[in-house]
Amino acid sequence: MERRIRQVNAAPIRPGRGYVLYWMIAARRTRFNFALDCAVAHARELRRPLVVFEPLRCGYPWASDRFHAFVIQGMRDNAATFAKTRALYYPFVERTPDGGKGLLKRLADDAAVVVTDDFPAFFLPRMIEAAGRALDVSLEAVDGNGLLPLSATDRVFTTAASFRRFLHKTLPDLLAETETAFPSEDPFQGARLPAKPELPDAVLKKWPSAIDLFDTSKAKNDRSASNSAQEIERLRETLADLPIDHGVGPVTTRGGQEAAGRVLAEFLETRLARYVDDRKEPDAERDASSGLSPFLHFGHISVHEVFATLMTRERWTTRRINAKAVGRREGWWGTSAAAESFLDELITWREIGINMCHLRDDYDRYESLPSWARATLEAHARDRRPHRYTAEQFESGETYDPLWNAAQHQLVREGRMHNYLRMLWGKKILEWSPSPRAALKTMIHLNNKYALDGRDPNSYSGIFWTLGRYDRPWGPEREIFGTIRYMSSENTARKLRVKNYIARYA
Repeated sequence: MERRIRQVNAAPIRPGRGYVLYWMIAARRTRFNFALDCAVAHARELRRPLVVFEPLRCGYPWASDRFHAFVIQGMRDNAATFAKTRALYYPFVERTPDGGKGLLKRLADDAAVVVTDDFPAFFLPRMIEAAGRALDVSLEAVDGNGLLPLSATDRVFTTAASFRRFLHKTLPDLLAETETAFPSEDPFQGARLPAKPELPDAVLKKWPSAIDLFDTSKAKNDRSASNSAQEIERLRETLADLPIDHGVGPVTTRGGQEAAGRVLAEFLETRLARYVDDRKEPDAERDASSGLSPFLHFGHISVHEVFATLMTRERWTTRRINAKAVGRREGWWGTSAAAESFLDELITWREIGINMCHLRDDYDRYESLPSWARATLEAHARDRRPHRYTAEQFESGETYDPLWNAAQHQLVREGRMHNYLRMLWGKKILEWSPSPRAALKTMIHLNNKYALDGRDPNSYSGIFWTLGRYDRPWGPEREIFGTIRYMSSENTARKLRVKNYIARYA
């Protein structure tokens, strides 16, 4: 696990202080969590109790009922699980802007060491670095983002093919390190920790625990992976007084590691076998997508758990790797065709985005596009647009194209969009915007405002792919697009079953 631990500051471990503090900000789960493993190990070695501090700010960009509800449901699951351990779980939800200011510093003043999650996107890298400067105790950021550790390379990969070749050459040795390649399914198993500490009354008075926001018994009794209408209304009432966007409401997808586990199990049982044939189909009855991206984004499930569960089902070992298929999309893992296809999405395409965000600070800016893409887009930036829409028309789904409108309506209503249609969605925004830069701004805003898996390295990959990232020039050269890959709703409708999809989201 050492290669996944990054020392954020130069402050020492202070073994005489009261407890080990795990600042849970990205890997919001109690299992398959490298950072929690690290914190438990410190607590055991230093013979200090463990405090798990999971905060939720209200001042982050695009903060809304939708994202708060999803995170709070995860907190509910965590509270129920930590209650059975010797770790003190302290969830905190800001009630006012900057209401949590000073809380981490106060908790760290009594900490022997602080452990947190390393995450390469959104505001988290800046927040971690600021914390490192403010704390007088060692701050360790632990990487649990992918099968490939962030530290495994300092090269930014510009194509999926080159990244896939690197993965195929690197992963076998990593996966062979069975004791360190995967986090613990149960970090507390066999760990003899001191009894739970008590936080000072002054801390809890100024920064009350968020336990009152949820009933931990419901996490145990509710076996559904979806929110009912009544549950959504209760969530709205719970969040009504918080200074966040109440116009973006909770959705039917329930948050938390318990829901994530059920979604994974359902995918493997009912949809994986159809993954190759139906993954691109948007019709609800044919949809074979995994539905895991929101849970991966919020850390309610680990890629390691998904991988381990799938490969156990496939009865896979590293001996089945086909060395002759290095770099190929199919045939390298030595699994079923459906599993191979899913693994390429889960690992190659997800982790190439993590690689970009980790190594380039401008991952979310137009300037990060390949030079050929910027050149062709700029050459056609002044081309006549037969259709142009305002930001408000895009957001409301008011274009001439019923398929695009349906995709946008799904995003607004459900916090998700079918994966294949998300590519078309971005291509049409480029076509209908006054400039490529304006198109990028619209895509980022709409995706980050509504998508449960927005603000994530993988979603930035999808957005920037529509403008040429990880792609190559395509002929013939067209108006507006230049040599950027072109997609149309007409071609999509010819290839896929979209009639029921349009009717459902019209």
